[in-house]
Order: sequence, then structure tokens, then C-alpha cells
Amino acid sequence: MFGLDNLPYGAVARPGEPAWLAARYEDKALPLAPLDADLPLTGPVLNPLLALGRDAWSALRTRVREAIEAGADLVPLDQLEMRLPIAIGDYVDFYSSLEHATNLGRMFRPDTEPLLPNWRHLPVGYHGRASSVVVSGTPIRRPHGQIPTADGPTFGPTERLDIELELGFVTGPGNELGTPITTADAPDHVFGFVLVNDWSARDIQRWEYQPLGPFLGKSFATSISPWITPLEALDAHRVPARAQDPPPLDYLKTTGDWALDIDLEVELNGEIISTTNARGLYWTFPQQLAHATVNGTNVRPGDLYASGTISGPDEGTQGSFIELQRPFLQDGDTVTLRGRAGDLTLGEVTGTIVP
Repeated sequence: MFGLDNLPYGAVARPGEPAWLAARYEDKALPLAPLDADLPLTGPVLNPLLALGRDAWSALRTRVREAIEAGADLVPLDQLEMRLPIAIGDYVDFYSSLEHATNLGRMFRPDTEPLLPNWRHLPVGYHGRASSVVVSGTPIRRPHGQIPTADGPTFGPTERLDIELELGFVTGPGNELGTPITTADAPDHVFGFVLVNDWSARDIQRWEYQPLGPFLGKSFATSISPWITPLEALDAHRVPARAQDPPPLDYLKTTGDWALDIDLEVELNGEIISTTNARGLYWTFPQQLAHATVNGTNVRPGDLYASGTISGPDEGTQGSFIELQRPFLQDGDTVTLRGRAGDLTLGEVTGTIVP
């Protein structure tokens, strides 16, 4: 539920009007701008707030709770449209599920070991396309590209359109260029979490991904849930991460519990087809951010980092159609991903395929 222990942030608008920032409580939105004139809360995106860091975030969260308890005027969500709550400068997608990486390795490289030698030593990832990240509810147009056949590639719409069930985090203040973020400091740079559907054209992807990895098969659209759940709200749902073998290098070692106990589900046209949990990820978000910046690259407020597909070990816990061995998406299909941590919901991210 969207109770006082949750209070996620987003951007909303009345139809045809500019967006404004809000916190969600139950099925209503609380405007943020009137709460504190000293905070940058009047714009259409959260980036200026994200730049201020954890002390400012905690103070605003307290003000939001106090305003709701004092009976502040709330706007019903059925009167509003959801907008993308952040201006995303960079988007990184990881490959952090052992089960997913193993399953796809067997499919894409059937004559070799499913995991490449580096996989257990570092969080594998790639730099995605920030401009095509869209808010939940945005229609997903079927992409075109080169399709491999026995006689060479042809060009046309993908015939193997898939989903990827992921959890993403949004960064805050960031770091100076040339200064890595450690695993210990990583939580201070993470504002909150969203659900992510990294739509994937598997035939285009399979033809292009060697030797440099995902490109057009991924960059046409990535959907995120409209409400960003603060990391602070998820503190009670941190659990021990799974064991890592071999032990990670020193810069990837963590102290404390950083796996997130978040139940996830995939719904296709009203039918639940998969359920899993984010706690099974092999690489945790502090390790992901530490690895992404270990070479000194800089992080900026509003950057998006996604976990990669989250799959479990049992049948019906896979986070993509290719692993579930289901038919790929047809025009008109609607996919909805949901997440819940105890009584706290991350909401949902949905998209309908159009020709």
C-alpha cells in the first residue's frame, strides 16, 4: 500500500497542463512545492532535489508525513496524468541475476560455458539509451531492425519482442570525475527505486550483440514505474545478500545487508505468468554503483541504474518470456510488472505493444 511508511515521489499533471512534483499517499497526490520554499520543488522533475543529498531528502520526507497527518489538501490521482519524474542523463543496465545470465548463456552460446569467465568477478553491465526511457503507460512501438536468417539478415519488425523484469535505482548527488564511489558510500548516492521493464527485441539482439553487446535490440524503449520509492522507505526490507564465490575484490566488498526483499510479478493481458523476488540478485546495488564508478566516471542526479532481468531458480520465477519459453509479444498485448515489500508497494509499470 501507499501508506505513511512509503510516500514515494513522482511528477503529475492535470491533462494538458505542466507537470508538478508530488508525494503519493494512498490514491492521492500531495503537491510538494508548498511544503518548503527553500527546497527546489517547483519544477517538473526531481533532479534539483536529488542533488541536495540524504539530509534534505529525510527532512522533506518528515515534512510530507507531517502535512498528511495534519490534513493537507490532496489531489485524487484519477484527476491526474503521470509524467516521467526525472530527467535521465545516463542509463546503465546490469546483468546481476545468476539464474538469468546462466539461462541466456545456455541459449545464446549452447556449445560453451553459460557464464563467461568474468561474470562472477564483476557486475557486468552496458550503457543504455537514456532518451528512450519512458513512464509507465506509454505505448511501446514494435521496433524494426536486422533479423538473422539462414540466408543472411533481412530487415523488418522484430518477431521476438520480449520483456525484462528489473529493479532500478535513481542516483542523487553523485561524485566528481576521477573519484570513485565506494560500496560504503553508495547508499548516500541512491535516492530511491523504481520498477523497470527493459523491452528487448531478441532476434535483433542475437544478431548484433557480439562483439560489443546490446544495442538496437534494447535501445528502442525502457519503461519505469512513475513513483520513486525512497531508499529510506526500504530500510526495513534489507536482507542478507546471497553468497558470492569467489569472494569479490576489495572494492566490491560490502558491510551489512544490502539485498532487497521485494516480491515481483509479471502479468500478461490480466494473467500472472511469473513471480520472483529481488533478494536473489547476485550483485547488490552498492556493488553495482561502486563498480560503475571504480574507473572514476561521474554520476549525476537522476541517473538510472537497472539490475538486469531478475529470475529465480524455479519454474515460473523467470523474468523474461524467452526463459519462460512462452510465445513472444504480439501487437495489442499489455504487460504489467508489480513489486511489493511487505505492506509497501512499488506500484507497477505497464506497457501495451503497438505496431
